[in-house]
Amino acid sequence: MRPTIHDVARVAGVSLSTVDRVLNGRHSVRAATRDRVETAMRSLGYVRNAAAANLSRRRVLRFLFLLPGGANSFMRNLEAEVLTYSRLLVADGVEVEVRTLPPFDAAALDDALAAIEPDTCDGVALVAVDSSGVRAAVRRLRDRNLPVVTLVSDLTPELRSHFVGINNVRAGRTAGRLLGRFCGGTTGRIAVMAGSMVLQDHAERDRGFRDVLRANFPALTPMDPIEAFDDAAIAERTVTALLDQTADVVGIYSIGAGNRGLVSALDRRRGRPPVVVHELTENSRGWLLAGKIDAVIRQDPAREARSALRTLVALSNGKAFHKDENRVGIEIFLQDNLP
Repeated sequence: MRPTIHDVARVAGVSLSTVDRVLNGRHSVRAATRDRVETAMRSLGYVRNAAAANLSRRRVLRFLFLLPGGANSFMRNLEAEVLTYSRLLVADGVEVEVRTLPPFDAAALDDALAAIEPDTCDGVALVAVDSSGVRAAVRRLRDRNLPVVTLVSDLTPELRSHFVGINNVRAGRTAGRLLGRFCGGTTGRIAVMAGSMVLQDHAERDRGFRDVLRANFPALTPMDPIEAFDDAAIAERTVTALLDQTADVVGIYSIGAGNRGLVSALDRRRGRPPVVVHELTENSRGWLLAGKIDAVIRQDPAREARSALRTLVALSNGKAFHKDENRVGIEIFLQDNLP
């Protein structure tokens, strides 16, 4: 079979858009990359014909999504939505790779970002871990004009191209308002369970939560966050120990995942305080219906996936995009309004 530009891209280890730029004599390709593409053409015996020329004029964009792996149901739903929406974009010349990394592992994310060659990729979306190494790696990519979109958890605005996700300070404030109302004037402490405070979204939710309690519900004292790393076994163990040692816990706010462990810990106790968690999943829906938790604060993974991909396409093509259209809102679900 006659070799195609897909074969050239594969052998050269570059994106189809890079092959396109070489074929059409554009000057935005580094000399070393151009040499790799031309060497691949020669080794394959690639000969450009009219059909190939027509195909090469159609730019193909290649995007990489770096998402936390593990059992976090929301992240698995987000991954599925990215893959589902990306299949709709294949006809428009968009290729998407989703790569999962150990959750909360700044070094793994740093390594994955450092390994990206802008000539083989047209844009990156990542759930950010806020560390000096990750910030430096993102800065290097941006210095080489590669669009970088943060997803769910942000970095400082000057580093990335755009953020797709909810306003996490407001989400935390929403949780504080809900628990303040649920506790109904009770005096006591609120237990807070996070995945890891190295995530900006968890840190921002915690800050917003405390601000609302301090200003509006002074009888309620938020405890220092316990980090369960989205692990159900760790969550069950740490929540059980906290409740055994603390008599005046009157509410619980779960900032991240690992809520199967939280619910298991509460199931073994007589009575339970009001509980607010994040993300509407199959499990949290069931807990709401069973009366095991009181409210879920949701961000729509399908909307986030679509917004991230639309934003990357626009940035890669040098086009403006409608930020309001891509904004992700905060939703509140109780037992009574589940969709």
